[in-house]
Amino acid sequence: MSLGRILVVAINVFREVIRDRVLYLIGVFALLFVAAAVLLPEVAAGTEDKILQDLGLAAIALLSLVIAVFVGTGLVNKEIEKRTVFVLIAKPVSRVEFIIGKHLGLTMVLAVLVSTMTLIYLAVLGFYQVSYPLSSTLLAAVYLLLELALITAVAILFGVFTSSLLATLLTFAVYLMGHFSRDLVALGNLSENPSIQRVTQALYLVLPDLSRLDLKNQAVYGVAALPAPVELLGHAAYGLLYTVLLLAIASLLFSRREF
Repeated sequence: MSLGRILVVAINVFREVIRDRVLYLIGVFALLFVAAAVLLPEVAAGTEDKILQDLGLAAIALLSLVIAVFVGTGLVNKEIEKRTVFVLIAKPVSRVEFIIGKHLGLTMVLAVLVSTMTLIYLAVLGFYQVSYPLSSTLLAAVYLLLELALITAVAILFGVFTSSLLATLLTFAVYLMGHFSRDLVALGNLSENPSIQRVTQALYLVLPDLSRLDLKNQAVYGVAALPAPVELLGHAAYGLLYTVLLLAIASLLFSRREF
């Protein structure tokens, strides 16, 4: 496996996605966030600061998620449907390098999006003199990127063997269930039925626990202290290992496909 060939694929993906005017989302975010900063004091007296922070981080996560899912599911599937995959696999690029390069390229786009929107978020909060915990906010942005990288790997995995529409629906389903996987276990524990408990435990083991990478509430409301550094590193390692596992499965499935 060659890092150079992976980077070539990644850079091509980065350029292609940027040319699709994805960065217009940054302008949309800026306009909506400034509008919210102006309007919220009129309707949420006394609580507008926290609502504005929560709204901003949620908007960054949602807009980035849309790109990760809709672009990610088409990264491989589009090449297969358009038959351009024949040209790509004819070149000295292995299928593993192809999958990793696609993932890396979209992750680079997401890093640009999250970084730029976070800077706009901080600038608007500073302009309107809204106090916020800088370190917690930046940490939440970093872990959001880890979560998006994982979701991108999910999107690519489904895009390898299903249609774009089905892959999109499945990826959104994994995202939603990943955020509620702990609640599923708690719900199963409330039941006295061993079968339900086994099912919920199995779902928790199979689905990614995305709540480990969600630090928005700590950054905005301080509802709980940030995890200890060792625990934070453990959560980051969990996200990275899960992403690597998904990419390995996607590469295996892609390598077994006949074109």
